[in-house]
Amino acid sequence: MNKLMQLTKDFMNDEEGLTIVEYVIGAALLVVAFVAADPFDALSTKLNDVIESVPDSTTTP
Repeated sequence: MNKLMQLTKDFMNDEEGLTIVEYVIGAALLVVAFVAADPFDALSTKLNDVIESVPDSTTTP
């Protein structure tokens, strides 16, 4: 029983595992920020504007 308690205390005091959790939280925050910024909407609007500004090459003057 003492060994289990000691292992539990060692696990709780171990800070190496926290680095993985920190990376996961950081990656999740980046994903949330990327989705919230919605860069694809702005990109598609800009691309659509560029395409519409190109003269229609199928019509002849």
